[in-house]
Amino acid sequence: MLSFAEELLLLALDDEKGTIVDKTSIKYGLVGALLMDLALVNKIDTDLENLMIVDTSPTGDDILDDVLTQIAQSNRTRTTAYWLVHLSQNSNTIKERLLDRLIQKGILKREEQKILWVFARRRYPVRDDKEEKEVKTRIREVILSDSIPDSRDVVLISLIKGCYLVDEIFSHKEIDAVKGRLEQIARMDLIGQTLSGIIESVTRAMASAGVYPGF
Repeated sequence: MLSFAEELLLLALDDEKGTIVDKTSIKYGLVGALLMDLALVNKIDTDLENLMIVDTSPTGDDILDDVLTQIAQSNRTRTTAYWLVHLSQNSNTIKERLLDRLIQKGILKREEQKILWVFARRRYPVRDDKEEKEVKTRIREVILSDSIPDSRDVVLISLIKGCYLVDEIFSHKEIDAVKGRLEQIARMDLIGQTLSGIIESVTRAMASAGVYPGF
């Protein structure tokens, strides 16, 4: 089973270009997904503002353990928004580590291209699209039906909403029709709802300030 962060990264992948969609929200979304992965294994918890350590023992996942260690080393309890912004400073490293993991699993491959024979560009075409199709199909079916989604899908839908990735799953003609259902599902999980709201708020604040951090 893929992690929340791995599934989110696949959803943010432009299949034609082999690159991650150019949205500032993705850098915060990947951090949010890692926090949700930690919450899933009962390492952290949140209230409406703060993020708290529940268990500092290693998860066995090197990426999650690095995040857990950083949070545990803080000299005081901090807000979820603080950790989203602070941890996103290493978003490029996080992204590359997650991409490497997807490559190791045989889902993506890495290609180096030269632009004008000088500038290098790295692409990540899909090698095996089974997982990508599965997660997109699963999320579409949940949102387009009246069934009660499981907890993992609720979390992922909250992250999709916060990262403005709905248009990577639904056509422009479909988006208006699914907005209500999307909002309904995103409200089902407190942590996911909190993270989604913070990701959206931070992204809007950056855009209003004219700050567009690179990914």
